[in-house]
Amino acid sequence: MKIGSYDLAANNLYADMQSMSNQAQNRIMSDSKVDRNVINPTSSNFADMLEKAIDNVNELGQTSKEKVTAFEMGDRNVTLADAMIAKEKSGVAFEATVQVRNKVLEAYQKIMQMPV
Repeated sequence: MKIGSYDLAANNLYADMQSMSNQAQNRIMSDSKVDRNVINPTSSNFADMLEKAIDNVNELGQTSKEKVTAFEMGDRNVTLADAMIAKEKSGVAFEATVQVRNKVLEAYQKIMQMPV
């Protein structure tokens, strides 16, 4: 069955879709003005994202340590609640980081066990 210039047979439909997809990608990639981030604006370097997350966890830990020390030294600007909340935020962030690390290691081990 034909509609327009496209054959709707099951085998030909898939081939036509692949052909159109390849043509569109080639057209986008051949345009030298197109930046890779325009094609997929959400793409980020995993290493950069991981570094930012670890820096954030480190910052939360430092803030927690500073608030606890300030409270222990008798600073009236830092309440017990402030110190406890900062400590909990730091602990939750650290635990989340450990869980991400565990999942990455688990995925790596599964990939390494795959037959080649």
